[in-house]
Amino acid sequence: MTAAVFFGCTFIAFGPAIALFLFTIAREPLRVIFLIAGAFFWLVSLLFSSLVWFISVQISNKESAAQQKGLLIFGVVLSVLLQETFRFAYYKLLKKANEGLLTLSQEETMPISIRQLAYVSGLGFGFMSGAFSVVNILADSAGPGTVGIHGDSQHYFLSSAFMTMAIILLHMFWGVVFFDACEKQRWWAVAAVVISHLLVSCLTFQNPEYVASLVPTYVILFLMGVWAFYSAGGSLKNLKLCLTCKDKDLLLANHRPR
Repeated sequence: MTAAVFFGCTFIAFGPAIALFLFTIAREPLRVIFLIAGAFFWLVSLLFSSLVWFISVQISNKESAAQQKGLLIFGVVLSVLLQETFRFAYYKLLKKANEGLLTLSQEETMPISIRQLAYVSGLGFGFMSGAFSVVNILADSAGPGTVGIHGDSQHYFLSSAFMTMAIILLHMFWGVVFFDACEKQRWWAVAAVVISHLLVSCLTFQNPEYVASLVPTYVILFLMGVWAFYSAGGSLKNLKLCLTCKDKDLLLANHRPR
């Protein structure tokens, strides 16, 4: 049973992201490099937030429950702000890198568009965020032990897997919207990304009331997905053409020799 829980939760949490990586990124070395770089930037943001958290805990009163709860909220907010700060720093770095690649390239167009960079970097952020969020939970799911034997919720592992999947996909959508907002200097959209990220992170404080955290998170996931779709240049017309396999340009691009 523990093996089934482990593999089931792993595939729920990382299945969609791995599928996206295999079908849209793995065959392009440049995209793989930018994805790994995005994951590294997320790791650096985690390093800084962990350092601040460690110092704060050491100087705080560990016997005060209220103070420790306040530190937890402070740590979540700080971590989100640092992640978005490093997302912006990565955007600026990618702009410079893309200009350099254009200079070195013999072609007149960018070797990779800013929209592709937004998608790839967002998925890199999501992969690393998801891995750190759920790796210890997956390790515990392998056993030994039985979830809920002391009266706790039996949906702990399953809920954690679905939350991790949502966070990974949200990072991808946030990346697309964030980069598009920076390109067009729509700072209100950047603020909306930061606020939605804060909201999703703070919703986890509702646990173990998993319905209260998962349902709003997936509502935000759907809304951000629609926003990212239109930010990437999507429309109802080309969505219909794609689903009915009538978009000739898309089909030609997929069959163009590399």
